Parts: sequence; structure tokens; C-alpha cells
Amino acid sequence: MYVVISVFILIAAIFLILIVLIQNSKGGGLASGFSSSNQIMGVRKTTDFLEKATWILAGAVIVLSVLSSAFLPRNEQTRQSEIRQQVNEAPMIDPNTIAPDFGTAQQPVVPDETPGE
Repeated sequence: MYVVISVFILIAAIFLILIVLIQNSKGGGLASGFSSSNQIMGVRKTTDFLEKATWILAGAVIVLSVLSSAFLPRNEQTRQSEIRQQVNEAPMIDPNTIAPDFGTAQQPVVPDETPGE
């Protein structure tokens, strides 16, 4: 079901891109390029149709996107976080093992006193 909804989102997005590219920001757009459309629908009806189609397609993309989140494929095996899983699978350290103590066996450096001062 997730794949079907994703395909519908893709189709709606392509139509939305095409509708937006057809429109002209100044109100001309598709209606200004074709004089025969003025006789059939009129300039105003063409721009109304393009505007309504834009809103409908944008709403469809939003609704389908929210709907697709309900159908996301879930992996039932990962019920805990990855970090917790790695901690649980990590090898146990023997408490009797002595860790190296870096720097504690070294003697502090004492500056040499220069004679004559």
C-alpha cells in the first residue's frame, strides 16, 4: 500500500510542477498564449482552473504524504535502540583485569637550578 501511495504522490507532484510552469506570474500564462481558449472558456476561467488545479494537487500531495506515514513498512525486529543493542552485545570485561595506568608511574620533572643566580 505504501508503494501505491508513493506512486500517487509522484504523479501528483509531476502534475503540480507542470501546472505551476504553465501559469504566468502576471496572470497571463496559458490563457495569453492561445487565442482560441478565449473563445471556449475565456481568460478568467482558464486562470481559475489553473489556480484550483494547483490548490487541489498541493492538497493531494500533503494528504497523501501524511497518509503514507501510516503505511510505512516497519521492521519488527528492532524494538530497542541501536546503541542499547550494541551495549548488550559488547563483550563483558573481567573486573579482575588490571587496566594500565598511564602516567602514574612517572616521576614529576623538577626544573634544574642554574648556578650563579
